[in-house]
Amino acid sequence: MQLQNNISLKNFHTFGIDIAARQFAAFKSVTELEELLHLPQMHQPLILGGGSNLLFTRDYDGLVLKNEIMGLNIIGQDEQFVYVNTGAGENWHAFVLYCLEHDLAGAENLSLIPGSCGASPMQNIGAYGVELKDIFHELEAYHLQDRKLVKFSKEDCAFGYRESVFKNKYKGHFAIVSVTYKLSRQPVFHTSYGAIEQELERMNLPALSIQGISQAVINIRRSKLPDPAITGNAGSFFKNPETDKQFYDDLKEKIPGIIGYSIGNDRVKLAAGWLIEQCGWKGYRQGDAGCHSKQALVLVNYGNATGREIYDLSERILASVYEKFGVVLEREVNII
Repeated sequence: MQLQNNISLKNFHTFGIDIAARQFAAFKSVTELEELLHLPQMHQPLILGGGSNLLFTRDYDGLVLKNEIMGLNIIGQDEQFVYVNTGAGENWHAFVLYCLEHDLAGAENLSLIPGSCGASPMQNIGAYGVELKDIFHELEAYHLQDRKLVKFSKEDCAFGYRESVFKNKYKGHFAIVSVTYKLSRQPVFHTSYGAIEQELERMNLPALSIQGISQAVINIRRSKLPDPAITGNAGSFFKNPETDKQFYDDLKEKIPGIIGYSIGNDRVKLAAGWLIEQCGWKGYRQGDAGCHSKQALVLVNYGNATGREIYDLSERILASVYEKFGVVLEREVNII
C-alpha cells in the first residue's frame, strides 16, 4: 500500500503507452482503500483495474489507485443457479475458467476478454451475443466521497450497450470492490453470433458444451485480435452504432453490401469494423500508431506510439466514416 511518486503506468494498461502518474498506490482490501483515502493528498483518485479500456493521452497529474482486491467464491446456490462472488481485482478470464471448471454456464461466450472482474459491469462487457448483464446479480462499491459501501442490483446499474451508471451518472464516484455473478446449472448455448458455428464445425467436437464454445471463442479471438502483451491495444476501440431502419434501408440502397443486424423497435445495429474497413483504414499504420490488419475496430500501439497519436488516428477514422456513410461512431475506450 506504499504511495509512490511519478510512476510509469506503461505496465498497468493494455495500450502499453509510457505515461506517468504523479502518485500511485495499490490496495488489496476496503480497509487499505479507506486508509489511502484519508491521506491529505487523496482527492478524486483514478481507480485502475486491468487497464484494458483506457487510453492515456498525457501524463496523469493526480493519483492512480490500482484495485487488487482478490477472492473468488461460491456464496449461494439453488436448483437452477450458482452465485459466484469475485473480488474486483480478479482477472476476468480466470473467472471464466473457474466457471468452466465447475460446469457453470453463462460466461463462456465472454472468454478471453482482457481486464478485471471489477471493470466488467462498468461497461457491461459483451461478445458473441452475450453481455455481462445476462449473468450479473449484484455488486458492492465504495463511495469515494461518502466513504461507505453501497450495493447495486442489476436495475441500479442501468446497463446498456457498453454502458452502465458507472460510466455516466456515477463516473468517478465509486470504486467497485466485489461482483456477484449468477451462473446457470443448465446451459443455454449461444452459437449463432459471428463465426462460432463455423469454428465449432471445424473443431469437430463429439458434443456441444460450454467448454467447447469457450474454446471456439478463444480460437476466433486469437485469430483476429492482437495479444496486448505483444501489441498494445484496448480491444474494440469503437462501439457498433445503432440507427433507425429507414436510415439503414436508404444506406443499403446506395451500398448493398452494408452489414446491419435488426435489434427490434425499428432499430438496426451496424458493424463499425466494416464501416471503418470500407474507408480504407484496416491495416493502416503511421509510425507506431495503427489500425489492426485483421480487425479494423482495433487501434494498436506497435511499440512507441503516444496516446495522442492513437487518439488523433481515431479522430480521423470518425471523420472519414461520417463523411462516407453519415454515421457517427462513438469510442468504446475511455480517454484520459
